[in-house]
Amino acid sequence: MNKDRVIGAAKVLKGKLKAAVGRGVGDKKLESDGEADKIEGKVQNAVGGVKDTVRDA
Repeated sequence: MNKDRVIGAAKVLKGKLKAAVGRGVGDKKLESDGEADKIEGKVQNAVGGVKDTVRDA
């Protein structure tokens, strides 16, 4: 497991938290920022997966 996967997973978690808080307080910008962080984290996690696959091949 490389650092991209770890950082990506952390960004997904941070995004989920931000989105939940945004929904809770009615802040649409915070909610959308959280959704963007989740997507960014998923992409970074996928990149890390590809790097792991290439390294293992």
